[in-house]
Amino acid sequence: MFIHQKSEWPSFYWDEALLSQRLGEVRHLQGKLLGKMESLGFELQNEALLDTLTLDVLKSTEIEGEFLNPEQVRSSIARRLGMELAGAVPSDRNVDGMVDMMLDATQNCFELLTTDRLFGWHSALFSSGRSGMYKILVGNWREDTTGPMQVVSGALGREIVHFQAPGSEKIPVEMERFMIWFNAKAETDEVIKSAIAHLWFVTIHPFDDGNGRITRALTDMLLARSDHSTQRFYSMSAQIRLERKSYYDILEKTQRGDLDITDWLIWFLDCLLKSLKSTAFVLAKVLEKASFWQKHRATSLNDRQRSMLNKLFDGFEGKLNTSKWAKITKTSTDTALRDIQDLVNKDILKKEEAGGRSTNYELIL
Repeated sequence: MFIHQKSEWPSFYWDEALLSQRLGEVRHLQGKLLGKMESLGFELQNEALLDTLTLDVLKSTEIEGEFLNPEQVRSSIARRLGMELAGAVPSDRNVDGMVDMMLDATQNCFELLTTDRLFGWHSALFSSGRSGMYKILVGNWREDTTGPMQVVSGALGREIVHFQAPGSEKIPVEMERFMIWFNAKAETDEVIKSAIAHLWFVTIHPFDDGNGRITRALTDMLLARSDHSTQRFYSMSAQIRLERKSYYDILEKTQRGDLDITDWLIWFLDCLLKSLKSTAFVLAKVLEKASFWQKHRATSLNDRQRSMLNKLFDGFEGKLNTSKWAKITKTSTDTALRDIQDLVNKDILKKEEAGGRSTNYELIL
């Protein structure tokens, strides 16, 4: 039996004594992080927000095996938040859909969760009406026309059923109950509520596809409420991506257990703690970039150079050389070489020590 088949479903319970220390540490780090971010000032806050949201969108999709273009994600978020971004690029519909959902969940975290809102998120994720090559029911609950919703693995004929969701005929009632609980004033800590919502929604599995991404959006929505802030400076999805195997293991174990979800809550809080601690890297990157531009505020640079330097800070993939510079800036290799050599002369770039067929360059920080 799965937990949704138990007669007492969904009356979850847990051992608060085993959670109190972890929850206290989470709350302490949340407060400390928000205090630190408030001291940065508006511009640096926006930079950190943009980095965190970009990471969140990328990693939430990667958990499902889908890899979005980082520059498109960053540009899409910046446009929707009204931020100026050097070198912004057009973004695909699937990128914009994922960004729209995540921003609605976090920027409007205090608004009610409704059926219409969830259907809107699902439609944004699958604007073509397809998941890959397959046509799916979009903007509505699944209908199980080809059999029960199952998560399986293994060769044909020897499949292992890891999980089977409630039948589609139960979804309207299940989701109505879930949304009433979600929108009600929290009787438990909002962080614990976010963990319960994560497990509860993914158990119902109400859509043909996209359940994982919507689950993590709902998690972020409640974590934003727990912070009393629409600003997101840490990414739970990025940490889940790092612990993907243990994430699926603990979900499967919990689905096959009873309504005591203590182990799931411990895993969730530990994952959240690591996410909060890793935010130090995002903050350090933002401060490093701000320090760089402060140092070079009077340095004469052309638009191509400014755009490429920002790309180096914002997660440039691979090595920087003249051919990449020319391709990205849509100039000749001669112009690219002049741009780069000018930055070398101004002690902004330097040649990498490792030799190779082409000369690569890196920032001087």
